[in-house]
Amino acid sequence: MKRFVFILLFSLFAAFAAPAQVKVGMTDTAAYYPLLRGQRVAVLANQTSVAELPGAPGADAAGRVHLVDLLHGSGFDVAAIFSPEHGFRGTADAGEHVKSSVDARTGIPIRSLYDGNTKRPSDEAMRSFDVLVVDMQDVGLRFYTYYISMLRMMDACADFRKQVVVLDRPNPNGHIVDGPVLDMSYKSGVGAIPVPVLHGLTMGEIARMAVGEGWARKCGLTVVKCRNYTHATEYVLPVAPSPNLPTQRSVYLYAALCPFEGTVVSLGRGTSAPFEVYGHPAMIGRTFSFTPRPTAGAKHPPLEGQLCRGVDLSGMPLDEAREVGFSLKYVIDAYADLRLGDKFFTPMFEKLVGVGWVRGMILSGASDAEIRARWAGEVERYRERRAKYLLYE
Repeated sequence: MKRFVFILLFSLFAAFAAPAQVKVGMTDTAAYYPLLRGQRVAVLANQTSVAELPGAPGADAAGRVHLVDLLHGSGFDVAAIFSPEHGFRGTADAGEHVKSSVDARTGIPIRSLYDGNTKRPSDEAMRSFDVLVVDMQDVGLRFYTYYISMLRMMDACADFRKQVVVLDRPNPNGHIVDGPVLDMSYKSGVGAIPVPVLHGLTMGEIARMAVGEGWARKCGLTVVKCRNYTHATEYVLPVAPSPNLPTQRSVYLYAALCPFEGTVVSLGRGTSAPFEVYGHPAMIGRTFSFTPRPTAGAKHPPLEGQLCRGVDLSGMPLDEAREVGFSLKYVIDAYADLRLGDKFFTPMFEKLVGVGWVRGMILSGASDAEIRARWAGEVERYRERRAKYLLYE
Protein backbone atom coordinates (compact mmCIF):
# COMPACT_ATOMS: atom_id res chain seq x y z
CA MET A 1 0.00 0.00 0.00
CA LYS A 2 2.80 2.42 0.91
CA ARG A 3 4.55 1.60 -2.35
CA PHE A 4 1.36 2.35 -4.29
CA VAL A 5 0.90 5.70 -2.51
CA PHE A 6 4.53 6.62 -3.16
CA ILE A 7 4.22 5.83 -6.87
CA LEU A 8 0.97 7.80 -7.08
CA LEU A 9 2.47 10.84 -5.32
CA PHE A 10 5.61 10.67 -7.47
CA SER A 11 3.51 10.52 -10.63
CA LEU A 12 1.45 13.51 -9.55
CA PHE A 13 4.61 15.47 -8.70
CA ALA A 14 6.14 14.65 -12.08
CA ALA A 15 2.97 15.72 -13.86
CA PHE A 16 2.92 19.08 -12.11
CA ALA A 17 6.68 19.59 -12.41
CA ALA A 18 6.86 18.84 -16.14
CA PRO A 19 6.66 21.98 -18.29
CA ALA A 20 3.45 22.23 -20.30
CA GLN A 21 3.83 21.62 -24.01
CA VAL A 22 4.06 24.74 -26.14
CA LYS A 23 0.97 25.31 -28.26
CA VAL A 24 1.41 27.44 -31.37
CA GLY A 25 -1.17 30.07 -32.25
CA MET A 26 -2.65 27.91 -35.00
CA THR A 27 -3.99 25.48 -32.39
CA ASP A 28 -6.12 28.16 -30.70
CA THR A 29 -8.92 27.95 -33.25
CA ALA A 30 -11.42 29.47 -30.81
CA ALA A 31 -9.42 32.71 -30.97
CA TYR A 32 -9.32 33.15 -34.74
CA TYR A 33 -12.15 31.12 -36.33
CA PRO A 34 -14.71 33.83 -35.41
CA LEU A 35 -12.55 36.40 -37.24
CA LEU A 36 -12.68 34.38 -40.46
CA ARG A 37 -16.31 33.32 -40.67
CA GLY A 38 -18.11 34.88 -43.60
CA GLN A 39 -14.84 36.36 -44.90
CA ARG A 40 -12.74 35.64 -47.96
CA VAL A 41 -9.48 34.41 -46.43
CA ALA A 42 -5.93 34.65 -47.76
CA VAL A 43 -3.04 32.83 -46.11
CA LEU A 44 0.66 33.76 -46.01
CA ALA A 45 2.13 30.35 -45.30
CA ASN A 46 4.66 27.68 -46.20
CA GLN A 47 5.67 24.16 -45.20
CA THR A 48 6.06 25.19 -41.54
CA SER A 49 2.39 26.18 -41.16
CA VAL A 50 1.44 22.94 -39.40
CA ALA A 51 0.30 21.89 -35.95
CA GLU A 52 -0.94 18.84 -34.10
CA LEU A 53 -4.74 18.91 -34.04
CA PRO A 54 -5.90 15.27 -33.87
CA GLY A 55 -9.30 14.78 -35.47
CA ALA A 56 -9.22 18.12 -37.29
CA PRO A 57 -10.25 18.26 -40.96
CA GLY A 58 -7.23 17.42 -43.12
CA ALA A 59 -5.16 15.96 -40.27
CA ASP A 60 -2.97 12.95 -41.02
CA ALA A 61 -2.82 9.74 -38.99
CA ALA A 62 -0.46 11.41 -36.49
CA GLY A 63 -2.83 14.34 -36.02
CA ARG A 64 -0.69 16.88 -37.88
CA VAL A 65 -2.48 19.25 -40.22
CA HIS A 66 -1.46 22.14 -42.45
CA LEU A 67 -3.23 25.46 -41.93
CA VAL A 68 -4.52 25.57 -45.50
CA ASP A 69 -5.97 22.06 -45.24
CA LEU A 70 -7.48 22.90 -41.84
CA LEU A 71 -9.23 26.05 -43.05
CA HIS A 72 -10.30 24.54 -46.36
CA GLY A 73 -11.59 21.38 -44.67
CA SER A 74 -13.45 23.45 -42.06
CA GLY A 75 -15.46 25.21 -44.72
CA PHE A 76 -13.73 28.59 -44.78
CA ASP A 77 -13.52 30.45 -48.09
CA VAL A 78 -9.76 30.36 -48.70
CA ALA A 79 -9.29 32.59 -51.72
CA ALA A 80 -5.50 32.64 -52.03
CA ILE A 81 -2.21 31.37 -50.66
CA PHE A 82 0.73 33.79 -50.63
CA SER A 83 4.15 32.13 -50.46
CA PRO A 84 7.43 33.64 -49.14
CA GLU A 85 11.08 32.90 -49.98
CA HIS A 86 11.68 29.18 -50.70
CA GLY A 87 8.08 28.79 -51.94
CA PHE A 88 4.94 27.27 -50.43
CA ARG A 89 6.60 23.87 -50.06
CA GLY A 90 9.89 25.30 -48.77
CA THR A 91 12.13 23.60 -51.33
CA ALA A 92 13.48 26.49 -53.44
CA ASP A 93 17.00 27.91 -53.10
CA ALA A 94 17.67 31.10 -51.15
CA GLY A 95 16.43 33.99 -53.28
CA GLU A 96 15.29 31.67 -56.09
CA HIS A 97 12.42 32.92 -58.22
CA VAL A 98 9.33 30.78 -57.68
CA LYS A 99 6.40 30.90 -60.07
CA SER A 100 2.81 31.25 -58.93
CA SER A 101 0.84 28.03 -59.22
CA VAL A 102 -2.11 26.12 -57.78
CA ASP A 103 -2.18 23.95 -54.66
CA ALA A 104 -2.77 20.44 -55.97
CA ARG A 105 -4.62 19.30 -52.87
CA THR A 106 -7.17 22.11 -52.57
CA GLY A 107 -7.11 23.88 -55.95
CA ILE A 108 -6.40 27.21 -54.22
CA PRO A 109 -4.18 29.59 -56.23
CA ILE A 110 -0.66 30.11 -54.84
CA ARG A 111 0.61 33.64 -55.43
CA SER A 112 4.40 33.76 -55.08
CA LEU A 113 5.99 36.78 -53.43
CA TYR A 114 9.36 35.63 -54.84
CA ASP A 115 8.53 35.37 -58.55
CA GLY A 116 11.22 37.89 -59.52
CA ASN A 117 8.69 40.50 -60.63
CA THR A 118 7.33 41.98 -57.42
CA LYS A 119 7.47 41.45 -53.67
CA ARG A 120 3.98 42.92 -53.35
CA PRO A 121 0.72 41.46 -54.72
CA SER A 122 -1.19 43.08 -57.53
CA ASP A 123 -4.28 45.18 -56.85
CA GLU A 124 -6.36 42.33 -58.27
CA ALA A 125 -4.81 39.89 -55.79
CA MET A 126 -5.43 42.26 -52.88
CA ARG A 127 -9.09 42.68 -53.83
CA SER A 128 -9.59 38.90 -53.83
CA PHE A 129 -9.71 38.56 -50.02
CA ASP A 130 -10.94 40.28 -46.86
CA VAL A 131 -8.60 38.98 -44.15
CA LEU A 132 -4.99 37.75 -44.29
CA VAL A 133 -3.83 34.97 -41.96
CA VAL A 134 -0.05 34.86 -41.42
CA ASP A 135 1.48 31.64 -40.08
CA MET A 136 5.17 30.88 -40.69
CA GLN A 137 7.98 29.61 -38.49
CA ASP A 138 10.66 32.28 -38.15
CA VAL A 139 14.09 31.65 -36.59
CA GLY A 140 14.60 35.03 -34.92
CA LEU A 141 17.25 36.69 -37.10
CA ARG A 142 17.09 40.00 -38.94
CA PHE A 143 18.40 38.50 -42.17
CA TYR A 144 15.85 35.65 -42.24
CA THR A 145 13.29 36.92 -44.72
CA TYR A 146 9.89 35.58 -43.65
CA TYR A 147 9.19 38.61 -41.47
CA ILE A 148 9.95 40.90 -44.44
CA SER A 149 7.29 39.15 -46.50
CA MET A 150 4.86 39.59 -43.61
CA LEU A 151 5.59 43.33 -43.29
CA ARG A 152 5.18 43.89 -47.03
CA MET A 153 1.84 42.13 -46.91
CA MET A 154 0.83 44.19 -43.88
CA ASP A 155 1.62 47.38 -45.82
CA ALA A 156 -0.53 46.18 -48.72
CA CYS A 157 -3.33 45.21 -46.33
CA ALA A 158 -3.20 48.68 -44.77
CA ASP A 159 -3.59 50.27 -48.21
CA PHE A 160 -6.58 48.07 -49.04
CA ARG A 161 -8.07 48.10 -45.52
CA LYS A 162 -7.71 44.37 -45.03
CA GLN A 163 -7.50 42.73 -41.62
CA VAL A 164 -4.34 40.82 -40.63
CA VAL A 165 -4.32 37.88 -38.21
CA VAL A 166 -0.91 36.54 -37.15
CA LEU A 167 -0.92 33.02 -35.72
CA ASP A 168 2.19 33.21 -33.58
CA ARG A 169 4.97 30.67 -33.19
CA PRO A 170 7.94 30.52 -30.79
CA ASN A 171 11.27 32.07 -31.66
CA PRO A 172 13.88 29.27 -31.24
CA ASN A 173 16.55 31.95 -30.71
CA GLY A 174 14.27 34.20 -28.66
CA HIS A 175 16.39 33.96 -25.51
CA ILE A 176 19.18 36.06 -27.08
CA VAL A 177 19.12 39.71 -28.18
CA ASP A 178 22.46 40.56 -29.76
CA GLY A 179 24.34 42.04 -32.71
CA PRO A 180 24.47 45.46 -34.36
CA VAL A 181 21.18 47.29 -34.89
CA LEU A 182 20.61 47.73 -38.63
CA ASP A 183 21.87 51.03 -40.04
CA MET A 184 19.00 51.73 -42.45
CA SER A 185 21.45 52.87 -45.14
CA TYR A 186 22.10 49.12 -45.48
CA LYS A 187 18.41 48.21 -45.75
CA SER A 188 17.95 45.35 -48.20
CA GLY A 189 16.07 42.14 -48.90
CA VAL A 190 17.93 40.57 -45.95
CA GLY A 191 17.34 43.40 -43.49
CA ALA A 192 14.29 45.65 -43.39
CA ILE A 193 13.93 47.17 -39.92
CA PRO A 194 16.34 48.68 -37.32
CA VAL A 195 16.70 45.70 -35.00
CA PRO A 196 19.75 43.67 -33.89
CA VAL A 197 20.79 40.53 -35.76
CA LEU A 198 19.12 38.47 -33.02
CA HIS A 199 16.03 40.55 -32.28
CA GLY A 200 14.33 38.42 -29.60
CA LEU A 201 10.85 38.73 -31.12
CA THR A 202 8.26 36.30 -32.41
CA MET A 203 6.50 37.05 -35.70
CA GLY A 204 3.53 38.43 -33.77
CA GLU A 205 5.79 40.70 -31.74
CA ILE A 206 7.59 41.89 -34.88
CA ALA A 207 4.21 42.81 -36.38
CA ARG A 208 3.27 44.74 -33.23
CA MET A 209 6.60 46.56 -33.01
CA ALA A 210 6.68 47.38 -36.72
CA VAL A 211 3.28 49.06 -36.51
CA GLY A 212 4.05 50.77 -33.20
CA GLU A 213 7.41 52.14 -34.36
CA GLY A 214 6.18 53.18 -37.81
CA TRP A 215 8.20 50.57 -39.68
CA ALA A 216 4.98 49.24 -41.23
CA ARG A 217 1.71 50.95 -42.05
CA LYS A 218 -1.05 50.69 -39.47
CA CYS A 219 -3.50 47.93 -40.26
CA GLY A 220 -6.17 46.00 -38.41
CA LEU A 221 -3.85 43.59 -36.58
CA THR A 222 -4.69 40.64 -34.33
CA VAL A 223 -2.03 38.32 -32.89
CA VAL A 224 -3.08 34.88 -31.66
CA LYS A 225 -0.53 34.05 -29.00
CA CYS A 226 1.34 30.83 -28.35
CA ARG A 227 0.44 29.11 -25.11
CA ASN A 228 2.89 27.81 -22.48
CA TYR A 229 5.73 29.80 -24.04
CA THR A 230 8.25 32.36 -22.80
CA HIS A 231 11.31 33.68 -24.58
CA ALA A 232 13.41 31.44 -22.34
CA THR A 233 11.58 28.31 -23.50
CA GLU A 234 13.70 25.86 -25.46
CA TYR A 235 11.65 25.11 -28.57
CA VAL A 236 12.71 22.42 -31.05
CA LEU A 237 11.29 23.07 -34.51
CA PRO A 238 9.06 20.24 -35.75
CA VAL A 239 9.65 21.18 -39.41
CA ALA A 240 12.80 22.51 -41.09
CA PRO A 241 12.11 26.22 -41.71
CA SER A 242 14.08 26.28 -44.98
CA PRO A 243 16.19 23.86 -47.06
CA ASN A 244 19.56 24.86 -45.60
CA LEU A 245 18.48 24.88 -41.96
CA PRO A 246 17.72 21.17 -41.69
CA THR A 247 18.66 20.67 -38.02
CA GLN A 248 18.16 22.39 -34.69
CA ARG A 249 21.91 22.91 -34.47
CA SER A 250 21.96 24.76 -37.80
CA VAL A 251 19.14 27.00 -36.52
CA TYR A 252 21.25 27.87 -33.47
CA LEU A 253 24.51 28.40 -35.43
CA TYR A 254 22.85 30.34 -38.23
CA ALA A 255 23.51 33.72 -36.60
CA ALA A 256 27.26 33.09 -36.30
CA LEU A 257 27.81 31.40 -39.67
CA CYS A 258 25.50 33.36 -41.98
CA PRO A 259 27.96 36.31 -42.20
CA PHE A 260 30.15 33.95 -44.25
CA GLU A 261 27.62 34.59 -47.05
CA GLY A 262 29.38 37.97 -47.33
CA THR A 263 32.85 36.44 -47.66
CA VAL A 264 34.77 34.03 -49.89
CA VAL A 265 34.26 31.20 -47.39
CA SER A 266 31.73 28.37 -47.76
CA LEU A 267 29.39 27.72 -44.85
CA GLY A 268 28.47 24.28 -46.05
CA ARG A 269 25.75 24.87 -48.63
CA GLY A 270 25.83 21.84 -50.89
CA THR A 271 26.84 19.47 -48.07
CA SER A 272 24.95 17.38 -45.53
CA ALA A 273 25.70 19.98 -42.83
CA PRO A 274 24.90 23.52 -44.06
CA PHE A 275 25.45 26.17 -41.38
CA GLU A 276 27.33 23.62 -39.28
CA VAL A 277 30.67 23.72 -41.15
CA TYR A 278 32.81 26.33 -42.87
CA GLY A 279 35.91 26.26 -45.03
CA HIS A 280 37.82 27.34 -48.12
CA PRO A 281 40.31 25.62 -50.49
CA ALA A 282 43.15 27.85 -49.29
CA MET A 283 42.70 27.36 -45.55
CA ILE A 284 45.73 25.67 -44.01
CA GLY A 285 46.43 23.39 -41.07
CA ARG A 286 42.87 22.01 -41.02
CA THR A 287 42.17 18.29 -40.89
CA PHE A 288 38.46 18.59 -41.71
CA SER A 289 37.41 18.95 -45.35
CA PHE A 290 34.30 18.95 -47.51
CA THR A 291 33.35 19.49 -51.15
CA PRO A 292 30.16 21.45 -51.96
CA ARG A 293 27.95 19.66 -54.50
CA PRO A 294 24.54 20.51 -55.99
CA THR A 295 21.82 19.47 -53.54
CA ALA A 296 18.14 20.16 -52.96
CA GLY A 297 17.98 23.78 -51.88
CA ALA A 298 21.54 24.49 -53.13
CA LYS A 299 21.57 23.93 -56.89
CA HIS A 300 24.87 25.78 -57.38
CA PRO A 301 26.53 26.25 -53.99
CA PRO A 302 29.52 28.57 -53.51
CA LEU A 303 32.87 26.83 -54.21
CA GLU A 304 30.98 24.02 -55.94
CA GLY A 305 33.20 21.02 -56.67
CA GLN A 306 36.19 22.46 -54.78
CA LEU A 307 37.80 20.70 -51.84
CA CYS A 308 37.44 23.00 -48.86
CA ARG A 309 39.41 22.70 -45.64
CA GLY A 310 37.98 24.17 -42.49
CA VAL A 311 36.01 23.61 -39.31
CA ASP A 312 33.29 21.09 -38.43
CA LEU A 313 30.80 22.26 -35.79
CA SER A 314 28.26 19.51 -36.46
CA GLY A 315 29.24 17.66 -33.28
CA MET A 316 28.73 20.65 -30.99
CA PRO A 317 26.28 19.77 -28.18
CA LEU A 318 22.91 21.42 -28.73
CA ASP A 319 22.94 23.24 -25.40
CA GLU A 320 26.30 24.77 -26.32
CA ALA A 321 25.15 25.69 -29.85
CA ARG A 322 22.05 27.35 -28.39
CA GLU A 323 24.24 29.88 -26.56
CA VAL A 324 26.62 30.82 -29.41
CA GLY A 325 24.39 33.65 -30.63
CA PHE A 326 25.83 36.29 -32.95
CA SER A 327 29.54 35.63 -32.56
CA LEU A 328 32.12 36.83 -35.08
CA LYS A 329 34.83 34.49 -33.80
CA TYR A 330 34.40 32.04 -36.70
CA VAL A 331 34.59 34.80 -39.32
CA ILE A 332 37.67 36.25 -37.59
CA ASP A 333 39.25 32.77 -37.50
CA ALA A 334 38.80 32.25 -41.24
CA TYR A 335 39.90 35.82 -42.05
CA ALA A 336 43.15 35.37 -40.09
CA ASP A 337 43.81 32.04 -41.81
CA LEU A 338 43.29 33.18 -45.41
CA ARG A 339 45.20 36.49 -45.16
CA LEU A 340 43.30 38.05 -48.06
CA GLY A 341 42.72 41.43 -46.45
CA ASP A 342 39.67 43.24 -47.81
CA LYS A 343 39.33 40.65 -50.61
CA PHE A 344 38.01 38.28 -47.95
CA PHE A 345 34.72 40.23 -47.94
CA THR A 346 31.96 40.96 -50.46
CA PRO A 347 29.36 43.77 -50.35
CA MET A 348 26.85 41.30 -48.92
CA PHE A 349 28.76 41.35 -45.62
CA GLU A 350 27.48 44.81 -44.68
CA LYS A 351 23.92 43.87 -45.59
CA LEU A 352 24.09 40.90 -43.23
CA VAL A 353 25.81 42.50 -40.23
CA GLY A 354 23.81 45.68 -40.87
CA VAL A 355 26.54 48.29 -40.28
CA GLY A 356 29.62 49.56 -42.08
CA TRP A 357 32.14 49.51 -39.25
CA VAL A 358 32.44 45.79 -38.43
CA ARG A 359 34.52 45.03 -41.52
CA GLY A 360 36.97 47.80 -40.62
CA MET A 361 37.41 46.50 -37.10
CA ILE A 362 38.13 42.99 -38.37
CA LEU A 363 40.66 44.39 -40.87
CA SER A 364 42.36 46.26 -38.03
CA GLY A 365 42.72 43.07 -35.98
CA ALA A 366 39.97 43.65 -33.40
CA SER A 367 38.73 40.67 -31.40
CA ASP A 368 35.17 39.42 -31.20
CA ALA A 369 34.88 40.89 -27.70
CA GLU A 370 36.12 44.32 -28.83
CA ILE A 371 33.65 44.41 -31.71
CA ARG A 372 30.82 43.22 -29.46
CA ALA A 373 31.51 46.03 -26.99
CA ARG A 374 30.81 48.62 -29.68
CA TRP A 375 27.24 47.47 -30.29
CA ALA A 376 26.36 46.76 -26.64
CA GLY A 377 24.89 50.19 -25.94
CA GLU A 378 22.56 50.25 -28.92
CA VAL A 379 21.34 46.75 -28.08
CA GLU A 380 20.35 47.93 -24.60
CA ARG A 381 18.47 50.90 -26.07
CA TYR A 382 16.71 48.53 -28.44
CA ARG A 383 15.72 46.29 -25.52
CA GLU A 384 13.99 49.25 -23.90
CA ARG A 385 12.01 50.03 -27.06
CA ARG A 386 11.17 46.35 -27.56
CA ALA A 387 9.74 45.84 -24.06
CA LYS A 388 6.30 47.36 -24.66
CA TYR A 389 5.63 45.11 -27.66
CA LEU A 390 6.42 41.78 -25.98
CA LEU A 391 3.66 39.22 -25.63
CA TYR A 392 5.73 36.76 -23.59
CA GLU A 393 8.03 36.99 -20.58
